[in-house]
Amino acid sequence: MELPIDKSLLRSLPKVDDLMKNSIILNLLQTRPRTVVVDAVRKTIEGLRQEILSGSYTGSPEDIYQLVVKKTSDLIAAETKPNLRRVINATGVVLHTNLGRALMSYAARDAVDAVASSFCNLEINLNTGRRGSRYEPVEEIITRLTGAEAALVVNNNAAAVLLALGTMAKGKEVIVSRGQLVEIGGSFRIPEVMEQSGAMLVEVGATNKTHPHDYQKAISEDTALLLHVHTSNYRIVGFTRETTVNELVQIGQSHQIPVMSDLGSGFLVDLAPYGLPQEPSVQEVVAAGADVVTFSGDKLLGGPQAGIIVGKRYWIEKMKKNPLTRAVRINKFTVAALEATLREYLDKDNVLENIPTLRMLTEAPGALLKRAEELAAQLKAKVAYPAEVQVISGTSQVGGGSMPTAELPTYLVTCMVQHLSVEEMSAQLRLAEPAVVGRVQDNKYQVDLRTVQPEEVELLAEVIARVINSGEVSGR
Repeated sequence: MELPIDKSLLRSLPKVDDLMKNSIILNLLQTRPRTVVVDAVRKTIEGLRQEILSGSYTGSPEDIYQLVVKKTSDLIAAETKPNLRRVINATGVVLHTNLGRALMSYAARDAVDAVASSFCNLEINLNTGRRGSRYEPVEEIITRLTGAEAALVVNNNAAAVLLALGTMAKGKEVIVSRGQLVEIGGSFRIPEVMEQSGAMLVEVGATNKTHPHDYQKAISEDTALLLHVHTSNYRIVGFTRETTVNELVQIGQSHQIPVMSDLGSGFLVDLAPYGLPQEPSVQEVVAAGADVVTFSGDKLLGGPQAGIIVGKRYWIEKMKKNPLTRAVRINKFTVAALEATLREYLDKDNVLENIPTLRMLTEAPGALLKRAEELAAQLKAKVAYPAEVQVISGTSQVGGGSMPTAELPTYLVTCMVQHLSVEEMSAQLRLAEPAVVGRVQDNKYQVDLRTVQPEEVELLAEVIARVINSGEVSGR
């Protein structure tokens, strides 16, 4: 049996024109298009109408007007909120691919702002007044830092590998160790990238061992390239042997075959003194004689997303003439951010502090402990409900497919409250403003201070406290 509809509720639904005169709605019109506000008002009224007709509305007629105003405001806020939003990274993963990887330096941010807010000389030589190259602002700095003859930058490292293979070995054979046929993320695998480039893969060696003689035996008249792929996102340990770039260069020179090394992450500063694993630097691989070296801009370099190609001028010039280069070229924002990032490396005394990625990777545990204690103290002062807040030790990760075995000592703040489960707290913090992404472990919400910027501590405490204090007590 259907319950009778309270027609007084339907009569209490305000008219659109009347609502448009409400002071709160008028304020919304100051910052939102009229069509957006009117549409939200109509959706809200219709939504309440359906609640009344279905019998699910439980309020009084007197509540309806203010409820429509509030629901309209909430709907507009939700629909106009940017999809790409600021996130406080509390995971401890420094190069978190899902959170945008490397943070850019202050100088890089300023450089992007400068070219975003005005015209720029992207492809004009201001000295001659003639057309220039968008690669000129970064090429000279890259070659100075790496020791390479020439450089080219494309939009990511997968594109760099694709362009290099297509230029150097299209229709020809490329020899690579079976243990280096990596998947580089997003299910993109070296064999598939090679197939797309038009080169033909020749696998040599075994998963755990590949010797120089394996390459020697595989060389034929169709061999165009010897490829070395640094396994930056995994490690094979135990009974292993990989042919080095130096050994490949010797083989290549004896057969007049070029050698390419895909470093993946790639870095310009030795981080081993700070407890990180020993990795081959770009400078070392260039000095070893590799004809072409590729690496990412937004990983250990700490810059914007980019694929950086350095090496012998002959090959770089051929790549610049490849039609694919235009399809994968960088835009003015990448040029500006990358140039500013590279200039930070010219200041050797301050580069670790100026590049956020390097600062986070090398920050001393004592500084992290101080920040953790500061956050814990603020949480205890701001949270209204009884909460268990502790500072504990733990480990952070490099992330971004870089240094997979590295475990960085860190300090975490854990938080547990009775009225919110850890899953509820995590979900609400992801939807907060700004969003917060942390860890859920040992039935506690955990914040790793390694990736929380010093200037974010107070804001983070406010967001967590806001979520806890506004969290509805569940029926547990």
